Amino acid sequence: MYTQALNDLPTPHNLEDAEKMANFQTRIDSEDRIEANDWMPEAYRRTLVRQISQHAHSEIIGQLPEGAWITRAPSLRRKAALLAKVQDECGHGLYLYAAAETLNASREALMDQLMEGKAKYSSIFNYPTMTWADIGAIGWLVDGAAIMNQIPLCRCSYGPYARAMIRVCKEESFHQRQGFEIMMTLAKGSARQKAMAQDALNRWWWPSLMMFGPPDTDSQHSDQSTRWKIKRFSNDELRQKFVDATVPQAQFLGLTLPDPDLRQDEVTGNWMYGEIDWEEFKQVIAGNGPCNQDRLASRRKAHEEGAWVREAAAAYAARQVSRHAA
Repeated sequence: MYTQALNDLPTPHNLEDAEKMANFQTRIDSEDRIEANDWMPEAYRRTLVRQISQHAHSEIIGQLPEGAWITRAPSLRRKAALLAKVQDECGHGLYLYAAAETLNASREALMDQLMEGKAKYSSIFNYPTMTWADIGAIGWLVDGAAIMNQIPLCRCSYGPYARAMIRVCKEESFHQRQGFEIMMTLAKGSARQKAMAQDALNRWWWPSLMMFGPPDTDSQHSDQSTRWKIKRFSNDELRQKFVDATVPQAQFLGLTLPDPDLRQDEVTGNWMYGEIDWEEFKQVIAGNGPCNQDRLASRRKAHEEGAWVREAAAAYAARQVSRHAA
């Protein structure tokens, strides 16, 4: 038994790894930021690359539902605001791809995975924008849910990701207010305008709740991400925070949330919501949503048409390097 115990001891290499892991977790527990050149477990790096790349892809694909309405905005003011918002989303993708690159994840490889349909992005962007009110609903609900998800990421244990999220959250707050103002204008307008706002709310409410991810009982990555302080709250905790914040806003607008089971708990004050259709969520994630194919086709087309810009930028950079070398 004693001999067997000796044989079971870790090798010096494993002891070294165990010490590094212990020191790493101690830093995490002490709220230290992990930086790009610091030692980190490979699983930590992979988790971050998965989350950051999905986040970046969501920002890029997220331009498409709203971008379709830039030319159809009802006024020059609305057009300019929407154009600025879409430009912001593009910038968010840039920040996030840059953060992923600090983890040795090639931006080109991540983009290839997206266009090949191998990478995931937020399911919410696979729904169509059918009326102008949808732009208001996206700003109010989708960006509102995004903010609820993203504010805790400003305290993420990985420094480059946390710092990128500070600016992203500031800009998303403007987007949410812009969306709420659109919805308020419609809700306080004519009967037809209010009906349009209500219809958009009916269609975007449940997909917005799905944005937080599957219930905690089905989440595959939450526990480890929480231990590493990549995540600060569970999917269900964030979803509840969003519902509690949004119900009073809907009441202020005079709109009705499409949930017959919605009620306020007399003890906690939380708003209890009905059952989410998780089968729909799984289908959209699997590529069977209303606009999955359209979104990827649009992204591929834009990437192909922008090839000359990338080639010109690479040629210019190479020329500058050659000039300085001479």
